[in-house]
Amino acid sequence: MDDTIQSAYQEEEQRLKDTMKEVEQQLAKLQSVPVYTGHDFTEQVLEAGREERRQRLFKSVKEPYFGRLDFEELGTGSSKPLYIGKVGVDREEYTDQPLVIDWRAPVASLFYSFTGGDGPAEYESPEGIIEGLVYLKRNIVIRQQILERVADTYNRDSDQPAVSDEFLVYRLGENKDNKLRDIVSTIQAEQDRIIRAARNTALIIQGVAGSGKTTVALHRLAFLLYQYKEQVSAEKMIIFAPNNMFLDYISNVLPELGVGDIQQSTFSDWAMNLLDMELRLADPAETLSYWFEGEGELPEITEEVPGRFKGSIAFMEILRDCVKRMEISSVPDMDFSPWDGAVLARAEIVKWFKEEYKPYPLAKRKERVMARVHRWIEMELKKAPSATVLKEWKKKASAREKSYGNKWPKYEPLTLYKQIFKAVKGASPIPEEAVSQIPKSVFKSTALDLKNNVIREEDLPALVYLHVLVHEVDGNQRFDHVVIDEAQDFSPFHIALLDLFVKGHSFTILGDLSQGIHAYRGVHQWEEMSSLFAAEYNDYFALTRSYRSTMEVIEFANTILEKGVQSGITAVPVFRSGDGVRLIDYGQEGREASLKKAMETLIDKDYRTVSILTRSLRDAKALHERLSSEGLEVNLIDDGKKQYEGGYSVLPVYLSKGLEFDAVIVADADQAHYGSSAWDAKLLYVGCTRALHELWLMNGEERPDYVEQDNDEVVVKGWPE
Repeated sequence: MDDTIQSAYQEEEQRLKDTMKEVEQQLAKLQSVPVYTGHDFTEQVLEAGREERRQRLFKSVKEPYFGRLDFEELGTGSSKPLYIGKVGVDREEYTDQPLVIDWRAPVASLFYSFTGGDGPAEYESPEGIIEGLVYLKRNIVIRQQILERVADTYNRDSDQPAVSDEFLVYRLGENKDNKLRDIVSTIQAEQDRIIRAARNTALIIQGVAGSGKTTVALHRLAFLLYQYKEQVSAEKMIIFAPNNMFLDYISNVLPELGVGDIQQSTFSDWAMNLLDMELRLADPAETLSYWFEGEGELPEITEEVPGRFKGSIAFMEILRDCVKRMEISSVPDMDFSPWDGAVLARAEIVKWFKEEYKPYPLAKRKERVMARVHRWIEMELKKAPSATVLKEWKKKASAREKSYGNKWPKYEPLTLYKQIFKAVKGASPIPEEAVSQIPKSVFKSTALDLKNNVIREEDLPALVYLHVLVHEVDGNQRFDHVVIDEAQDFSPFHIALLDLFVKGHSFTILGDLSQGIHAYRGVHQWEEMSSLFAAEYNDYFALTRSYRSTMEVIEFANTILEKGVQSGITAVPVFRSGDGVRLIDYGQEGREASLKKAMETLIDKDYRTVSILTRSLRDAKALHERLSSEGLEVNLIDDGKKQYEGGYSVLPVYLSKGLEFDAVIVADADQAHYGSSAWDAKLLYVGCTRALHELWLMNGEERPDYVEQDNDEVVVKGWPE
């Protein structure tokens, strides 16, 4: 071991011992204080503070810090070593330098933003810009209180060039398990800029596969809670993810960062809970089957495809127009008479509805007007000349009041939606011209669904919006921040709707247009979303560096984009080389035997996660059954899967988006399964970019042109020796 490295290791080993001693002393002292469970408010506040410190110290016990930055603030004349960890820890005796600095603290941003050079560095603090010099930037790996690795990525006093990627490559080379991990120790400068971006902004992040955009968004939540702790709360934040399996996959990141209670949901689950409808949602597998399981060419995607049209701002405006027209004709066209001889003029009721109760949403207005009508009846009943007449008037009034209420529109989202599509009996309060802009094919298919009480995912933005139009957004339903993952699969309507539920346009919207395999419902360009916000309320970041896969995998996947999609942002790899992408013909062994052999070969390499990606769910089920019958323990991942269990899996390629595996086998990578369209190329691109270390493509027939590559350093043909 080099003397300099040996000296650095010994120095850090002693620092770790000193740190652990103080952390354990502080923790022991806090644990010796009985937990207060009484009702005294002052004591409750003190106990809450003690518990917060206990939790920070618990997290520090195993891994107190991961980095060191020696920084000399301008004018001080000396540098100080700053140790940076997932949580901050103060010293027992107060000093101006904490034992460990929280990674979210302003000065800690230097650890991520400083990339070398002899010039001055700066960071933004509450007091303003702080300038100074960085003397040392050091990465430290501690596991279970044991110092495992010390790597200097910058040393001002050394004549040796620092290799800033060395530590990153080391961490990226580790095998994965069944959960996404935090990246606090390896956040890169471009990622840190997104994490620390201003709160009241709709950030749109275009990130190539493996750029860490999901992890960055989760770290951003942790940062916002730290930076704006007086203005935001975890309970008022929400993450929208594509499915429940993905939510399970990312579930460990926020707890690792010391953040809890953030809501995590699919849009469908959130919408159904808000609407509180008894009607069940149609199985999304029907839509997936239509687009991904069919034989032959993909159905044409136009602006009149139901998912695209119902996700448009044009449809949102049609719904708003329908409700406005309904508002005009809300009050029944008649005077109200509770019994013969008593009349409440329609003009008076209209005045109540359109003037006195105008500030209220429609449903509340109707409720207020009907309550006013009831009070008027009670006043009129006092004019009854006898008990007999009073009894008769009450009986008639009760029936006529109920009948009159039924003549008003029913301000319930599903009822309104059915009326718009003429899926209920009787005269509709929605005039024909209000819905004439809906394409006939969409109108017909939706009307048929609604008559059969079928609600699809594509209908949910409309139903929630109708709920908002007639009920408004309750204050308890508003969010401090919204994260939308795989946002290319969301529609403009989704975003405009959620903007009604979030304060200050505070969004983190992330995705990859090159992975837009759900183009029948999602956006085709980010401008479809950014145009919804004024320039001062939105910002755009592009993450082009991929940290997931080896150089060989990324270069191979980039070629698929360039030749097959002929658009999209290609990835820049981190310098991490591995085996070439392997192209294998099934040959005489046949499909199932070859795939089994491939899986067993990769399992023997001690990879924790290996997957076979098929073109369809039907293929995945058949292959899973065959492999299982031959004694191979593999999991089948289908559209109903709630948890990603890691290990060895078989799944359709369109369900793999968002996941990653140590090794990936793409089955049937041929022209018959992946045709010449850009959509086919995107599907294959998604499959290829799931691989961290090794990628095999297997086929029995001719491969698509965009798969064939001549670079011997990237592609290897045939089985390994």
